[in-house]
Amino acid sequence: MGFPPGPKATVITIAILWVCRVAGGLPNTDVITVLCNSGVYSQGDPFAVSLNYVVAGLETVTPTSKSYDYFNISPYPNAFAYGHAACNQNLTTSDCTTCLDAAKTAMFGSCQSRIGARAVLHDCAMRLSSVLALQEHI
Repeated sequence: MGFPPGPKATVITIAILWVCRVAGGLPNTDVITVLCNSGVYSQGDPFAVSLNYVVAGLETVTPTSKSYDYFNISPYPNAFAYGHAACNQNLTTSDCTTCLDAAKTAMFGSCQSRIGARAVLHDCAMRLSSVLALQEHI
């Protein structure tokens, strides 16, 4: 017959369960909202190149940046694009990447060829815009 676990054993058990939950959990990619700017761009527009540059940076740098929070702007002066992405800090790097991919898919699925869009998911968010669209709202 054993003795009930002491406070130290209880704390250790809770810590192990918490670590397993965080490390083994999947990101919640449920879409909360997707918003689209009314402005559009065409496929041959230089903004498309800028947008691709910004999205690539958001997808690769955000999951490895401090606090999973990253801003990016394109270096192309003829059509600046701006972006911001952030993930829940409790996610793993891989889960942040998965969540941002889901945010991008939700955004581009709803906001095709728009000069600005934002997707907010439960565990991450992504925003893209042209610099001109940002200036219109200031």
